[in-house]
Amino acid sequence: MAIKRFSKQRELIYQAIQNTTQHPTAETVYNWLKPENPSLSLGTVYRNLNQLVEEGSLLRLPFPVERYDANTNPHAHFLCRICGNVYDLMDIEYDSSLDRQAEQSSGYAVEQHELVFYGTCVRCAGKK
Repeated sequence: MAIKRFSKQRELIYQAIQNTTQHPTAETVYNWLKPENPSLSLGTVYRNLNQLVEEGSLLRLPFPVERYDANTNPHAHFLCRICGNVYDLMDIEYDSSLDRQAEQSSGYAVEQHELVFYGTCVRCAGKK
């Protein structure tokens, strides 16, 4: 196992995601940090996001555009089909029995599942 050295840029990227309830894209994180970090490149953001996901510090959410979440505990998400924002649904408990059902019906070794709801968020519904 390789020892990961401390990186100021990695820490800035991680803190940016940890300090928001949004589920930002790599480009969003880059745009947040670039004004105060002129040497930051989009490639650096992607590389560090990948490292943070590999070490388990972030989740990569495979929506049409990848998004990142600092809450690595299993939880459901809601994706608004109008604005594209992603929200945590923390009041819905993770149901590990679904993992067992999937194992029994498929024979696959299921580690966990993701639950995503799609629809219109409150903000977009209010604009109608």
